[in-house]
Amino acid sequence: MLIYFQLFLEFFRIGLFSFGGGYATLPFLYHISDVHHWYTPKQLSDMLAISSITPGPVGVNVATFAGFTTSGLLGALIATTSVILPSYFLVIIISKLLEKFKKNKKVQAAIYGLKPAGCGLLTAVALNIFKDNVHSILAFVIFLVLLGMTFKQKRDPLFYLGISAIVGIIAGVFHLI
Repeated sequence: MLIYFQLFLEFFRIGLFSFGGGYATLPFLYHISDVHHWYTPKQLSDMLAISSITPGPVGVNVATFAGFTTSGLLGALIATTSVILPSYFLVIIISKLLEKFKKNKKVQAAIYGLKPAGCGLLTAVALNIFKDNVHSILAFVIFLVLLGMTFKQKRDPLFYLGISAIVGIIAGVFHLI
């Protein structure tokens, strides 16, 4: 029973403090991995990969997978519900107050300050994902090629995820990575 309460608290906290979309939840998820050992960093990377190609918000999908990995179907339900609850309540509150504070300089300053913080969190996440998944020369070359492609050809990120998945499957089948 304690595990469900801990799941609720951790994922509620993630939903409350992760600004910037689903990938902004990853530092919190890595922290959970380090503190609670409910899943490994490798499992988290796998959850992220699957969540990125499945329909729905990445943060919610990762919460669902993490909750399921931790404590089965009920864990998935608790993690998913608790990660979206803060947003649900904040949207209701903000929609009521939006017109009143729309031109408030302090609110604008707070939002302006949150943008670089979100960028910093996303950079930290990218470095963690890189560190956890690029362990060979071939993986590094694949990374560089795909990174170069993203600068040359502006395409949907799912295109590059699909290419990565296909190359990863082929490399796994032939034990190249």
